[in-house]
Amino acid sequence: MEFLLEKEADVNAQGGDYGTALQAASAHGHEAIAELLLEEQAGVNAQGEHYGTALQAASACGHETTVELLLEKQVHVNAQGQFYGTALQAASANGYEAVVKLLEKEADVNSQGGLSGTALQAASARGHKAIVELLLEKEADVNAQGGVYGTALQTASAYRYEAVTQLLLANKANLNVQETKYETALQATSAYDHEMVM
Repeated sequence: MEFLLEKEADVNAQGGDYGTALQAASAHGHEAIAELLLEEQAGVNAQGEHYGTALQAASACGHETTVELLLEKQVHVNAQGQFYGTALQAASANGYEAVVKLLEKEADVNSQGGLSGTALQAASARGHKAIVELLLEKEADVNAQGGVYGTALQTASAYRYEAVTQLLLANKANLNVQETKYETALQATSAYDHEMVM
């Protein structure tokens, strides 16, 4: 990397699955390389293909120290990206609780985007109960609509996550919201024959 930079390689060149070198380093948790790129004025908020930004890449892959590094560099925490939406949604979807705790201090917990809708819906879609609890403590909207299935309750019900379904109901999730592919949470559960969730 140092050799290439000495040869005046463009640190912000775009291309490939990662978008930029900083996003590639962030996705793989190469903190020293990410730091070197940032010293060479790599665009911390540059958008790329799959992940969106370097912060989203690091968050989606659970690289806590890289996330900490990027948060120190005036990164846009709520920047919207491609697949996941925001960094918080990426960490929530993939179950990285430590990264969620880092991001929640600055992130908009109810930001919409990506396939899941909100961070709460993303965590519910994968059955990450601890993250669902954490997001609810930060006043995530339990009845926010969007994403593939609609609400977090519809998502948890469709994927048979009984503990998450119970937690959402205990936090006043609306059973009768009608949205997207299935009209209600009960219909989502019925479609997949999830007897325990029903």
